[in-house]
Amino acid sequence: MNNTFRREYNRHVQRQIVGSLLSLSGLLVAVTLSVISGLWLVRELELQTAWPSYDDIAQNLHLPASWWRWVVGDISEFAFYKHEFASIGLLAGAALAYFGSRNGKAWAGFPICYGTGLWPWLIISSLLGLLLSNLLWGWMLSAQAWQPTFVAFVSLPAAMVLLFGRGWRVAVSGALLGATLVTPTALLIVNHVCNPLDLPAVVGSVLGMAFASLLAFQLCRWFPTLVRGREVQSQQAKPATPAPAPSYGAAWVLRRILADFSEAPFFGNELASLGLLAGVALAFLINPHSPAYGSGLLPALMGGQLLSAAIGVLLWRKQWIRLGWYPTYIPLVSVVPAAILTLGASMSVILPSALLGAVIAPPFATAMAARLPKYMHPYIANVLSMAISTLLIVPLTGALQPLV
Repeated sequence: MNNTFRREYNRHVQRQIVGSLLSLSGLLVAVTLSVISGLWLVRELELQTAWPSYDDIAQNLHLPASWWRWVVGDISEFAFYKHEFASIGLLAGAALAYFGSRNGKAWAGFPICYGTGLWPWLIISSLLGLLLSNLLWGWMLSAQAWQPTFVAFVSLPAAMVLLFGRGWRVAVSGALLGATLVTPTALLIVNHVCNPLDLPAVVGSVLGMAFASLLAFQLCRWFPTLVRGREVQSQQAKPATPAPAPSYGAAWVLRRILADFSEAPFFGNELASLGLLAGVALAFLINPHSPAYGSGLLPALMGGQLLSAAIGVLLWRKQWIRLGWYPTYIPLVSVVPAAILTLGASMSVILPSALLGAVIAPPFATAMAARLPKYMHPYIANVLSMAISTLLIVPLTGALQPLV
Protein backbone atom coordinates (compact mmCIF):
# COMPACT_ATOMS: atom_id res chain seq x y z
CA MET A 1 0.00 0.00 0.00
CA ASN A 2 2.81 2.38 0.91
CA ASN A 3 4.62 1.68 -2.37
CA THR A 4 1.44 2.28 -4.34
CA PHE A 5 0.81 5.54 -2.52
CA ARG A 6 4.40 6.64 -3.11
CA ARG A 7 4.16 5.90 -6.84
CA GLU A 8 0.91 7.82 -7.12
CA TYR A 9 2.38 10.73 -5.21
CA ASN A 10 5.47 10.79 -7.46
CA ARG A 11 3.27 10.77 -10.55
CA HIS A 12 1.22 13.62 -9.10
CA VAL A 13 4.35 15.68 -8.41
CA GLN A 14 5.66 15.00 -11.92
CA ARG A 15 2.36 16.14 -13.42
CA GLN A 16 2.51 19.30 -11.34
CA ILE A 17 6.03 20.08 -12.54
CA VAL A 18 5.14 19.44 -16.19
CA GLY A 19 2.08 21.62 -15.81
CA SER A 20 4.21 24.38 -14.28
CA LEU A 21 6.66 24.25 -17.18
CA LEU A 22 3.84 24.39 -19.73
CA SER A 23 2.19 27.29 -17.93
CA LEU A 24 5.51 29.10 -17.71
CA SER A 25 6.02 28.66 -21.45
CA GLY A 26 2.58 30.13 -22.08
CA LEU A 27 3.36 33.06 -19.78
CA LEU A 28 6.64 33.77 -21.58
CA VAL A 29 4.87 33.71 -24.95
CA ALA A 30 2.17 36.07 -23.66
CA VAL A 31 4.72 38.51 -22.27
CA THR A 32 6.72 38.42 -25.51
CA LEU A 33 3.61 39.14 -27.58
CA SER A 34 2.64 41.96 -25.22
CA VAL A 35 6.06 43.59 -25.53
CA ILE A 36 6.01 43.30 -29.33
CA SER A 37 2.51 44.78 -29.42
CA GLY A 38 3.60 47.63 -27.19
CA LEU A 39 6.61 48.42 -29.35
CA TRP A 40 4.36 48.45 -32.41
CA LEU A 41 1.97 50.86 -30.72
CA VAL A 42 4.83 53.17 -29.80
CA ARG A 43 6.00 53.24 -33.41
CA GLU A 44 2.56 53.59 -34.96
CA LEU A 45 1.08 56.14 -32.58
CA GLU A 46 4.31 58.05 -31.91
CA LEU A 47 3.50 58.24 -28.22
CA GLN A 48 7.12 58.84 -27.19
CA THR A 49 6.61 62.62 -27.15
CA ALA A 50 3.59 62.54 -24.85
CA TRP A 51 5.51 62.42 -21.55
CA PRO A 52 8.86 63.86 -20.39
CA SER A 53 11.91 61.58 -20.53
CA TYR A 54 14.24 60.59 -17.71
CA ASP A 55 16.75 63.19 -18.92
CA ASP A 56 14.08 65.84 -18.52
CA ILE A 57 13.87 64.99 -14.81
CA ALA A 58 17.63 64.93 -14.28
CA GLN A 59 18.17 68.26 -16.02
CA ASN A 60 15.32 70.05 -14.23
CA LEU A 61 15.58 68.86 -10.63
CA HIS A 62 15.34 72.47 -9.48
CA LEU A 63 11.71 72.47 -10.63
CA PRO A 64 9.06 71.17 -8.19
CA ALA A 65 7.46 68.89 -10.80
CA SER A 66 10.76 67.18 -11.64
CA TRP A 67 11.66 66.83 -7.96
CA TRP A 68 8.27 65.24 -7.31
CA ARG A 69 8.79 62.80 -10.21
CA TRP A 70 12.21 61.88 -8.86
CA VAL A 71 10.95 61.20 -5.32
CA VAL A 72 7.91 59.22 -6.45
CA GLY A 73 10.07 57.37 -8.98
CA ASP A 74 12.30 56.27 -6.10
CA ILE A 75 9.50 53.97 -4.95
CA SER A 76 9.94 51.74 -8.01
CA GLU A 77 13.71 52.12 -8.38
CA PHE A 78 14.39 48.84 -6.58
CA ALA A 79 13.31 47.15 -9.85
CA PHE A 80 15.39 49.60 -11.94
CA TYR A 81 12.18 51.13 -13.35
CA LYS A 82 12.40 54.60 -11.74
CA HIS A 83 9.08 55.98 -12.90
CA GLU A 84 6.12 57.55 -11.15
CA PHE A 85 3.59 55.39 -13.04
CA ALA A 86 5.28 52.20 -11.84
CA SER A 87 5.43 53.55 -8.28
CA ILE A 88 1.78 54.55 -8.20
CA GLY A 89 0.79 51.19 -9.68
CA LEU A 90 2.82 49.35 -7.04
CA LEU A 91 1.22 51.24 -4.15
CA ALA A 92 -2.28 50.93 -5.61
CA GLY A 93 -1.90 47.18 -6.10
CA ALA A 94 -0.48 46.76 -2.61
CA ALA A 95 -3.32 48.73 -1.04
CA LEU A 96 -5.87 46.64 -2.93
CA ALA A 97 -4.14 43.46 -1.77
CA TYR A 98 -4.12 44.63 1.85
CA PHE A 99 -7.79 45.51 1.97
CA GLY A 100 -8.71 42.35 0.07
CA SER A 101 -6.72 40.25 2.50
CA ARG A 102 -8.32 41.93 5.51
CA ASN A 103 -11.73 41.01 4.14
CA GLY A 104 -10.74 37.44 3.32
CA LYS A 105 -10.95 37.81 -0.46
CA ALA A 106 -9.39 35.01 -2.49
CA TRP A 107 -8.34 37.46 -5.21
CA ALA A 108 -6.04 39.25 -2.75
CA GLY A 109 -3.26 36.77 -3.55
CA PHE A 110 -0.36 35.97 -1.25
CA PRO A 111 -0.81 37.72 2.12
CA ILE A 112 0.95 41.05 1.75
CA CYS A 113 3.89 41.61 4.11
CA TYR A 114 3.90 37.86 4.88
CA GLY A 115 0.51 37.96 6.57
CA THR A 116 1.71 40.13 9.46
CA GLY A 117 -1.00 42.75 8.97
CA LEU A 118 1.69 45.42 9.27
CA TRP A 119 1.44 46.88 5.76
CA PRO A 120 0.01 50.28 6.87
CA TRP A 121 2.82 50.81 9.37
CA LEU A 122 5.42 49.47 6.97
CA ILE A 123 4.38 51.83 4.16
CA ILE A 124 4.21 54.81 6.53
CA SER A 125 7.74 54.17 7.77
CA SER A 126 9.13 53.47 4.29
CA LEU A 127 7.55 56.56 2.70
CA LEU A 128 8.61 58.79 5.57
CA GLY A 129 12.17 57.46 5.33
CA LEU A 130 12.15 58.08 1.58
CA LEU A 131 10.92 61.66 1.96
CA LEU A 132 13.47 62.44 4.68
CA SER A 133 16.25 60.93 2.57
CA ASN A 134 15.44 63.18 -0.36
CA LEU A 135 15.12 66.25 1.85
CA LEU A 136 18.45 65.56 3.55
CA TRP A 137 20.49 64.31 0.60
CA GLY A 138 18.70 65.57 -2.51
CA TRP A 139 21.20 68.42 -2.81
CA MET A 140 23.71 65.88 -4.17
CA LEU A 141 21.60 65.20 -7.26
CA SER A 142 22.47 66.71 -10.61
CA ALA A 143 22.05 65.97 -14.31
CA GLN A 144 25.41 64.20 -14.28
CA ALA A 145 25.24 62.57 -10.85
CA TRP A 146 22.63 59.90 -10.09
CA GLN A 147 22.38 59.18 -6.37
CA PRO A 148 20.74 56.26 -4.49
CA THR A 149 18.10 58.30 -2.68
CA PHE A 150 15.69 55.36 -3.01
CA VAL A 151 17.44 53.01 -0.57
CA ALA A 152 15.45 53.94 2.53
CA PHE A 153 12.22 52.78 0.91
CA VAL A 154 13.31 49.15 0.55
CA SER A 155 15.48 48.60 3.59
CA LEU A 156 15.68 49.47 7.27
CA PRO A 157 12.33 51.24 7.92
CA ALA A 158 10.29 48.31 6.62
CA ALA A 159 12.56 45.73 8.26
CA MET A 160 12.21 47.43 11.65
CA VAL A 161 8.42 47.41 11.42
CA LEU A 162 8.44 43.71 10.53
CA LEU A 163 10.86 42.89 13.35
CA PHE A 164 9.54 45.10 16.15
CA GLY A 165 5.89 45.48 15.27
CA ARG A 166 3.37 48.28 14.85
CA GLY A 167 3.37 51.75 16.38
CA TRP A 168 4.55 55.28 15.75
CA ARG A 169 7.74 54.84 17.77
CA VAL A 170 8.94 51.99 15.57
CA ALA A 171 7.78 53.62 12.31
CA VAL A 172 9.42 56.98 13.04
CA SER A 173 12.61 55.44 14.41
CA GLY A 174 12.90 53.29 11.31
CA ALA A 175 12.39 56.28 9.02
CA LEU A 176 14.92 58.42 10.87
CA LEU A 177 17.56 55.69 10.97
CA GLY A 178 16.94 54.90 7.31
CA ALA A 179 17.45 58.52 6.26
CA THR A 180 20.43 59.20 8.53
CA LEU A 181 22.26 55.86 8.26
CA VAL A 182 21.22 53.89 5.17
CA THR A 183 21.13 56.67 2.58
CA PRO A 184 24.46 58.36 3.45
CA THR A 185 26.20 54.98 3.67
CA ALA A 186 24.93 54.06 0.21
CA LEU A 187 25.93 57.49 -1.11
CA LEU A 188 29.43 57.05 0.29
CA ILE A 189 29.96 53.60 -1.22
CA VAL A 190 28.44 54.46 -4.61
CA ASN A 191 30.39 57.69 -5.05
CA HIS A 192 33.72 56.70 -3.52
CA VAL A 193 33.95 52.98 -4.28
CA CYS A 194 31.64 51.94 -7.12
CA ASN A 195 32.10 54.95 -9.39
CA PRO A 196 35.93 55.09 -9.20
CA LEU A 197 36.19 51.31 -9.69
CA ASP A 198 33.50 51.24 -12.40
CA LEU A 199 31.35 48.78 -10.45
CA PRO A 200 27.54 48.53 -10.85
CA ALA A 201 25.90 51.15 -8.66
CA VAL A 202 23.51 48.57 -7.24
CA VAL A 203 26.46 47.05 -5.37
CA GLY A 204 26.95 50.28 -3.43
CA SER A 205 23.24 50.70 -2.82
CA VAL A 206 22.72 47.26 -1.29
CA LEU A 207 25.99 47.31 0.65
CA GLY A 208 24.86 50.61 2.13
CA MET A 209 21.60 48.95 3.19
CA ALA A 210 23.45 46.04 4.76
CA PHE A 211 26.16 47.93 6.67
CA ALA A 212 23.84 50.65 7.93
CA SER A 213 21.22 48.10 9.01
CA LEU A 214 23.80 46.11 10.96
CA LEU A 215 24.61 49.28 12.90
CA ALA A 216 20.97 50.29 13.28
CA PHE A 217 19.84 46.97 14.75
CA GLN A 218 22.79 47.05 17.13
CA LEU A 219 21.71 50.55 18.22
CA CYS A 220 18.19 49.24 18.81
CA ARG A 221 19.65 46.55 21.04
CA TRP A 222 21.73 49.05 23.02
CA PHE A 223 18.92 51.61 23.20
CA PRO A 224 15.64 49.64 23.27
CA THR A 225 13.60 52.81 23.79
CA LEU A 226 14.03 53.42 20.06
CA VAL A 227 11.62 50.56 19.43
CA ARG A 228 9.97 50.10 22.79
CA GLY A 229 7.66 47.12 22.61
CA ARG A 230 7.77 43.39 22.17
CA GLU A 231 10.27 42.11 19.63
CA VAL A 232 8.75 39.78 17.09
CA GLN A 233 10.57 37.60 14.60
CA SER A 234 10.05 38.37 10.93
CA GLN A 235 7.75 36.05 9.01
CA GLN A 236 10.56 35.67 6.48
CA ALA A 237 12.80 34.09 9.09
CA LYS A 238 10.26 31.50 10.25
CA PRO A 239 10.03 28.13 8.59
CA ALA A 240 6.39 27.61 7.78
CA THR A 241 4.43 24.39 7.99
CA PRO A 242 4.50 22.88 4.49
CA ALA A 243 1.19 23.16 2.67
CA PRO A 244 -0.29 20.23 0.76
CA ALA A 245 1.45 19.51 -2.53
CA PRO A 246 -1.44 20.72 -4.75
CA SER A 247 -0.96 24.23 -3.35
CA TYR A 248 2.46 24.33 -5.00
CA GLY A 249 1.34 23.40 -8.49
CA ALA A 250 1.29 25.33 -11.75
CA ALA A 251 -0.95 28.13 -10.49
CA TRP A 252 1.25 28.64 -7.44
CA VAL A 253 4.39 28.77 -9.60
CA LEU A 254 2.95 31.48 -11.82
CA ARG A 255 1.68 33.48 -8.86
CA ARG A 256 5.01 33.17 -7.09
CA ILE A 257 6.98 34.33 -10.13
CA LEU A 258 4.74 37.38 -10.34
CA ALA A 259 4.91 38.09 -6.60
CA ASP A 260 8.71 38.14 -6.70
CA PHE A 261 8.53 41.44 -8.58
CA SER A 262 7.24 43.16 -5.41
CA GLU A 263 9.32 41.22 -2.88
CA ALA A 264 12.10 43.83 -2.45
CA PRO A 265 9.83 46.36 -0.64
CA PHE A 266 8.60 43.44 1.52
CA PHE A 267 5.20 43.19 -0.21
CA GLY A 268 5.50 39.80 -1.95
CA ASN A 269 2.07 40.00 -3.55
CA GLU A 270 0.74 39.47 -7.07
CA LEU A 271 -1.54 42.50 -7.14
CA ALA A 272 1.28 44.80 -6.07
CA SER A 273 3.47 43.30 -8.80
CA LEU A 274 0.75 43.67 -11.41
CA GLY A 275 0.37 47.33 -10.49
CA LEU A 276 4.13 47.83 -10.77
CA LEU A 277 4.36 46.13 -14.16
CA ALA A 278 1.24 47.76 -15.57
CA GLY A 279 2.51 51.18 -14.52
CA VAL A 280 5.94 50.76 -16.05
CA ALA A 281 4.47 49.26 -19.23
CA LEU A 282 2.25 52.33 -19.60
CA ALA A 283 5.25 54.57 -19.02
CA PHE A 284 7.20 52.77 -21.73
CA LEU A 285 4.34 52.98 -24.21
CA ILE A 286 4.01 56.71 -23.66
CA ASN A 287 7.76 57.38 -23.81
CA PRO A 288 10.34 54.54 -24.08
CA HIS A 289 13.02 56.91 -22.77
CA SER A 290 11.20 57.70 -19.56
CA PRO A 291 11.46 54.53 -17.40
CA ALA A 292 14.61 52.52 -16.69
CA TYR A 293 16.80 55.65 -16.62
CA GLY A 294 15.87 56.49 -20.20
CA SER A 295 17.88 53.53 -21.47
CA GLY A 296 15.10 52.15 -23.69
CA LEU A 297 15.99 48.70 -22.32
CA LEU A 298 12.80 48.09 -20.36
CA PRO A 299 11.60 45.09 -22.47
CA ALA A 300 14.98 43.38 -22.00
CA LEU A 301 14.97 44.20 -18.29
CA MET A 302 11.48 42.79 -17.78
CA GLY A 303 12.26 39.70 -19.84
CA GLY A 304 15.46 38.98 -17.93
CA GLN A 305 13.74 39.57 -14.59
CA LEU A 306 10.88 37.26 -15.53
CA LEU A 307 13.33 34.58 -16.63
CA SER A 308 15.39 34.78 -13.44
CA ALA A 309 12.27 34.60 -11.26
CA ALA A 310 10.91 31.64 -13.25
CA ILE A 311 14.19 29.71 -13.02
CA GLY A 312 14.52 30.51 -9.33
CA VAL A 313 10.99 29.53 -8.35
CA LEU A 314 11.09 26.28 -10.33
CA LEU A 315 14.61 25.41 -9.19
CA TRP A 316 14.00 26.14 -5.51
CA ARG A 317 10.37 25.04 -5.34
CA LYS A 318 11.16 22.37 -2.75
CA GLN A 319 12.80 24.99 -0.54
CA TRP A 320 9.65 27.10 -0.80
CA ILE A 321 7.63 24.06 0.30
CA ARG A 322 10.01 23.18 3.12
CA LEU A 323 10.67 26.67 4.51
CA GLY A 324 7.57 28.60 3.48
CA TRP A 325 9.67 31.43 2.02
CA TYR A 326 12.82 31.55 -0.09
CA PRO A 327 14.69 34.57 -1.56
CA THR A 328 14.26 33.76 -5.25
CA TYR A 329 13.65 37.46 -5.94
CA ILE A 330 17.29 38.47 -5.37
CA PRO A 331 18.65 38.28 -8.97
CA LEU A 332 15.50 40.02 -10.25
CA VAL A 333 16.47 43.24 -8.45
CA SER A 334 20.25 43.04 -8.69
CA VAL A 335 22.21 40.68 -10.92
CA VAL A 336 20.05 40.65 -14.05
CA PRO A 337 19.30 44.38 -14.41
CA ALA A 338 22.89 45.27 -13.48
CA ALA A 339 24.20 42.92 -16.18
CA ILE A 340 21.83 44.28 -18.84
CA LEU A 341 22.54 47.94 -18.06
CA THR A 342 26.28 47.26 -17.95
CA LEU A 343 26.78 44.79 -20.80
CA GLY A 344 23.78 45.31 -23.06
CA ALA A 345 20.46 43.63 -23.85
CA SER A 346 21.66 40.67 -25.91
CA MET A 347 20.60 37.12 -25.12
CA SER A 348 24.25 36.34 -24.36
CA VAL A 349 23.85 38.67 -21.37
CA ILE A 350 20.27 37.91 -20.32
CA LEU A 351 20.49 34.09 -20.30
CA PRO A 352 23.67 33.56 -18.23
CA SER A 353 22.93 36.37 -15.78
CA ALA A 354 19.40 35.06 -15.14
CA LEU A 355 20.56 31.46 -14.79
CA LEU A 356 23.61 32.13 -12.63
CA GLY A 357 21.73 34.62 -10.48
CA ALA A 358 18.88 32.19 -9.84
CA VAL A 359 21.28 29.35 -9.02
CA ILE A 360 23.76 31.21 -6.80
CA ALA A 361 22.08 34.13 -5.03
CA PRO A 362 19.13 32.54 -3.11
CA PRO A 363 21.03 29.74 -1.32
CA PHE A 364 23.90 32.12 -0.57
CA ALA A 365 21.48 34.53 1.11
CA THR A 366 19.83 31.72 3.07
CA ALA A 367 23.19 30.49 4.37
CA MET A 368 24.12 33.98 5.57
CA ALA A 369 20.69 34.60 7.12
CA ALA A 370 21.10 31.51 9.31
CA ARG A 371 24.23 33.11 10.84
CA LEU A 372 22.69 36.47 11.69
CA PRO A 373 21.75 37.25 15.31
CA LYS A 374 18.06 36.95 16.09
CA TYR A 375 17.80 40.67 16.83
CA MET A 376 18.63 41.49 13.19
CA HIS A 377 16.24 41.13 10.29
CA PRO A 378 17.34 38.48 7.75
CA TYR A 379 16.90 40.91 4.86
CA ILE A 380 20.49 41.94 5.63
CA ALA A 381 21.64 38.60 4.26
CA ASN A 382 19.54 39.11 1.13
CA VAL A 383 21.13 42.47 0.26
CA LEU A 384 24.61 41.13 1.01
CA SER A 385 23.88 38.30 -1.41
CA MET A 386 22.77 40.87 -4.01
CA ALA A 387 26.09 42.70 -3.72
CA ILE A 388 28.34 39.63 -3.77
CA SER A 389 26.37 37.86 -6.51
CA THR A 390 26.44 40.97 -8.71
CA LEU A 391 30.18 41.39 -8.21
CA LEU A 392 30.73 37.76 -9.21
CA ILE A 393 28.19 37.22 -11.97
CA VAL A 394 28.30 40.45 -14.00
CA PRO A 395 32.05 40.12 -14.84
CA LEU A 396 31.58 36.40 -15.46
CA THR A 397 28.71 37.12 -17.82
CA GLY A 398 30.89 39.58 -19.68
CA ALA A 399 33.64 36.98 -19.99
CA LEU A 400 31.17 34.39 -21.27
CA GLN A 401 29.67 36.60 -23.98
CA PRO A 402 32.00 35.46 -26.78
CA LEU A 403 31.15 31.85 -25.93
CA VAL A 404 27.36 32.16 -25.71
